[in-house]
Amino acid sequence: MTRKPLKMTVAAMTIAAALGGAYSLGQIPALSTAHAAPAAVATPAAVVAPAGLPDMRSIVAGNAPAVVNISVTANRRTANQPDLPQMDPNDPFYQFFRRFRGQMPRDNTPLQGQGSGFIVSADGTVLTNAHVVDGAEEVTVKLNDKREYKAKVLGLDKASDVAVLKIDARNLPTVRIGSSAQTAVGEWVLAIGSPFGFESSASAGIVSAKSRNLPDGSYVPFIQTDVAVNPGNSGGPLFNMNGEVIGINSQIYSRSGGYQGLSFAIPIEVAMNVEKQIVTNGKVQRGKLGVVIQDVNQALAESFGLAKPAGALVSSVEKGGPAAKAGLEPGDVILGLNGKAIANTGELPAAVATMTPGETARLDVWRRGATRSIEVKVGSFAEEKVAVADNPAADQGRLGVTVRPLTPDERRQADLKAGVIVEQSGGAAARAGIQPGDVILSVNGQAIADVEQLRGAIAKSGKKAAILVERGDSRLFVPVDLG
Repeated sequence: MTRKPLKMTVAAMTIAAALGGAYSLGQIPALSTAHAAPAAVATPAAVVAPAGLPDMRSIVAGNAPAVVNISVTANRRTANQPDLPQMDPNDPFYQFFRRFRGQMPRDNTPLQGQGSGFIVSADGTVLTNAHVVDGAEEVTVKLNDKREYKAKVLGLDKASDVAVLKIDARNLPTVRIGSSAQTAVGEWVLAIGSPFGFESSASAGIVSAKSRNLPDGSYVPFIQTDVAVNPGNSGGPLFNMNGEVIGINSQIYSRSGGYQGLSFAIPIEVAMNVEKQIVTNGKVQRGKLGVVIQDVNQALAESFGLAKPAGALVSSVEKGGPAAKAGLEPGDVILGLNGKAIANTGELPAAVATMTPGETARLDVWRRGATRSIEVKVGSFAEEKVAVADNPAADQGRLGVTVRPLTPDERRQADLKAGVIVEQSGGAAARAGIQPGDVILSVNGQAIADVEQLRGAIAKSGKKAAILVERGDSRLFVPVDLG
């Protein structure tokens, strides 16, 4: 998770090939197997040391077994490469976005990265950041006791930066879920994760602010802390002093890419709502009003006749959207939603997002010096494509390649009677070193003349296949682990 200059670093994905480049608080290295661990018991609250500082030993001891290291293997070709917003490179937020998104080479060399996560159910449900596993071909979850499991990505939601993983295990230790809404600014909090791959590292600080809006356009009302989190911490839990998870460490704001006192966590209520929807429905739905809003400062409050700066000022209304149909206008100040006051703009998108499309929202709106109530039928936020857990190369078969037959000219120039040429390489093939442009001549000694023959030969192979390829003027056998 990287962002910049103040560089914002998403606490997750460290791309091995770009080490020292992208500062996501997490992302990529390794795998293994396991035996069951005892389920977690209620963690005692931290006690206050004689000096007046909280003693967090019990929180760490009780929760570390449920905090996991997440290793990811991906192909550069499949890695997330969204375009940067159009902005001046000298703009401080240019580096924020550049680092957050990660600058990754566009070849087919497998990438590795790592992040953190935590177990929320004893049967193997794990939460982490979406950016930790986005584009991953293999995800491995390593427990505190060194057991490792291949994980399935049940789904990921980029809008909230939350992903749900599943590992095949039982009786696992779990964390306890708390409430970020009950958390106060100034309260002590503790993070556990794998910064730079150092597993089960604990760091502490206080809540610096709540309901922070970040310049990535996210609807998430982030919890700001001064807890030391670094690349590799992404997806790890943020605990209160009762030993309950109140957030997922997701981003840092930094000039260097490392910790500089500004860390941001996704409120646990947002994450658990996403988890519930993905596990239940396989997708995430969230409500929307169809308005663009901005903060109300003192000058705007005075010009609109408000007693104090508060609410969310509507700067534009989506044509034909739910708000427009209900009669909202630019210049309206939304002061409340369903009886709950809206103190700042960050609170409104988060509250609306939790509503079901089709549900009615009752808005308290300030317009022309008076308050009125307006009912809006909530619309549907543009539905995220929820990533499916399976290997992105699955459509290309176990081998993970896209191939085509050689043209007559290509056969003549290469002096070949048969073979198929690799156009794209991912999954097992990419990890073994097969590249676009390679010509596959045989699999386990069986000559390959067309795509169907390749598919059939791979289907008959066991866990490994010896693939003869021609690359340039040379031929070589490539051993491929098909898993």
